[in-house]
Amino acid sequence: MSDTGVTVKKAENFSDWYVEVIMKAGFADYAPVKGCMIIREDAYAVWEKIQSAFDARIKSTGHRNVYFPLFIPESLLKKEAEHFAGFTPEVAWISQGGDTELEEKVAVRPTSETIMYATFAKWIRSWRDLPVKINQWCNIVRWETKSTRLFLRTREFLWQEGHTAHATQEQAEEEVLYALSEYRNIMENYLAIPVIPGKKSDSEKFAGALYTTTLEAMMPDGKALQMGTSHNLGQNFAKVFDVKYIGEDKQDHLVWQTSWGISTRLLGAMVMVHGDDKGLVIPPKVAPTQVVIVPILFKSAEVEAIIAKAKEIAETLKAKGFTVILDDRQEYTPGWKFNQWELKGVPVRVEIGPRDLKQGQVVMVRRDTGQKNPVKEADIPAAAEMLLDEIQKNLFAKAKAFMQQNTYTVQTYDEFKRVLCEKGGFLKASWCGSSDCEAKIKEETGATIRVLPFDKEETKSGCVHCGEPAKDIVYFARSY
Repeated sequence: MSDTGVTVKKAENFSDWYVEVIMKAGFADYAPVKGCMIIREDAYAVWEKIQSAFDARIKSTGHRNVYFPLFIPESLLKKEAEHFAGFTPEVAWISQGGDTELEEKVAVRPTSETIMYATFAKWIRSWRDLPVKINQWCNIVRWETKSTRLFLRTREFLWQEGHTAHATQEQAEEEVLYALSEYRNIMENYLAIPVIPGKKSDSEKFAGALYTTTLEAMMPDGKALQMGTSHNLGQNFAKVFDVKYIGEDKQDHLVWQTSWGISTRLLGAMVMVHGDDKGLVIPPKVAPTQVVIVPILFKSAEVEAIIAKAKEIAETLKAKGFTVILDDRQEYTPGWKFNQWELKGVPVRVEIGPRDLKQGQVVMVRRDTGQKNPVKEADIPAAAEMLLDEIQKNLFAKAKAFMQQNTYTVQTYDEFKRVLCEKGGFLKASWCGSSDCEAKIKEETGATIRVLPFDKEETKSGCVHCGEPAKDIVYFARSY
């Protein structure tokens, strides 16, 4: 790979562009273990921003963070057969510790339902113990056999997993939708990525769940990406792990449970949706650095004065709560610095040179559009705030317009296959509800039902595959 800027065009080779941008921007690197990745400083800073925003929201509603072991005994996974079968192909097993063979194999955490719910059975005794609302930030290992892709599909990744137990079905259903709404807030208001909320089909739901709700986004290559899921587990796990409580009626009752999660694949989505041929474009709310100040230095008596003014501006912006870097390195040209910070996706660049110093101004440059605006020194904090807000809104509006322009309503199976092949994107189509039709469409086209949207539309034709009366209009797409 060349050491220069991005050499692959996003519109010409999306896959290679994606990898090149991530690597050259210093967002991630490949690990020595195949299928694993190193999350580098800027990417981890974005994850911390997501974590901070989401953590504050769920703590305000009584959720508390915990940490459970990375290792799960095989007997616990096997106890919930449907759940275990769903994860068996991806489980990484440990059978030996040092030179000693283990009496029982342990799984490296593929998800935490089983180990947590065996513990819930000890914690929960009475209706007074409910609800239990816990959350865990941790790593997950799923030994992917498919081809891996940075952030989107790796054998180890970081995630957040919420787990709750409730006295009633209604409370569990409220929790499922609450978690989904908080995810949507992060995705749309922080990452500036529009999503479609709804349910998964039975064949696509989480193993062991009554139903799964999801948030689906469209990537620039027309493929769908599942951004986050929230599951109503009903009483399935409670029955297996004997999670009961004594109610106010003095009788035993099974709890109702939920689980929900988002992962570092959100970072991959952000790169794909907003990045361009110059590199990353990071939404201001999650940007590790919101403003970079680049002094335009020449070998003259003004160098010290320009640097001094740049430092003053940097301190002023920092005092107002902006994250700022002053790039006063003199071994690099201003043009080289511009390219580097564009590659890294910093939302706003502030330039100050000899002419600006004399005129008491700076030049502000938007990363999303490249637009340049002269700004008087006194107006810099207000202009930066306004510009960051405009960039945040513009990135979301642009992504939403793309999704709308690439969502197609199809009536027949021939039209379905033609549009999928020629255009990709989301295909809204009528579906009879049959898992057989769903499986055949997947086998024949590679498209799956991504979401049964909450905003239901009236069916006006038969099932797109079999022609029988349709139950729902659903979104199909090929996906990551």
